[in-house]
Amino acid sequence: MSGQHDEGHTVAGWVGCAVATAGAAVTGVGLCGWGPGIWSGLGVMALAVLVTWGLHLAGWGKPPGPRSADQWGLRVRDRAAPEGHAGCLGCRLAGRRGVPVRTGAEPEPEPEPAPAVIASRTGSPADLSS
Repeated sequence: MSGQHDEGHTVAGWVGCAVATAGAAVTGVGLCGWGPGIWSGLGVMALAVLVTWGLHLAGWGKPPGPRSADQWGLRVRDRAAPEGHAGCLGCRLAGRRGVPVRTGAEPEPEPEPAPAVIASRTGSPADLSS
């Protein structure tokens, strides 16, 4: 089957989802009357973001897009995590830039043109010689 992306089937995805679900449950209990529940639940949901991000940076989360079949398993760590993933906000926030993967389908980027020199019509010839 071509085009399978296998997104979200990672340790980071499952653990982050479980922690966020627990935070939502605690927030729901807080809405039903337990005073510190709302703020505690929101804190647990913020913790879910940090846990997921940390696991992603440790190699337990994978970038979106097609991967080879040997990278589809849940217990397989991402080989590109130390360098970062191109276009990944989490990797950019951690200071990892990543190398964009070229598939050959997109054209080569054109080099930027040299800046044009514009002469002033109001200046005197003495200004141009200096």
